[in-house]
Amino acid sequence: ARAASRSVSYGDPHRIAASMMSERYGWGSGEYSCLSSLWGHESGWDVHAENPSSGAYGIPQALPGTKMSSYGSDWQDNPVTQIQWGLSYIDQSYGTPCGALSAWQSKGWY
Repeated sequence: ARAASRSVSYGDPHRIAASMMSERYGWGSGEYSCLSSLWGHESGWDVHAENPSSGAYGIPQALPGTKMSSYGSDWQDNPVTQIQWGLSYIDQSYGTPCGALSAWQSKGWY
């Protein structure tokens, strides 16, 4: 059953994130460019990305990945759930994706 759930298509994570950023936070294309770079470095936008040393998981590299369960029990496979959590984390912790990217650039994590 687990293998079948991975084949479900949720759509392109980049498009999901861009629309969610705009609708929920009012962030524009400049902020999207920061987010694209940040998550590109962190996970390659791979919903199943896992850091072997820290255990960070998913597109936003949540540590631990189970943190994302607050947005849905499908957090391991659903990019929408991961992106919702990731954008909320960025909003609460850094204010904007460019703020998060700047922090990542200075310390190597966000």
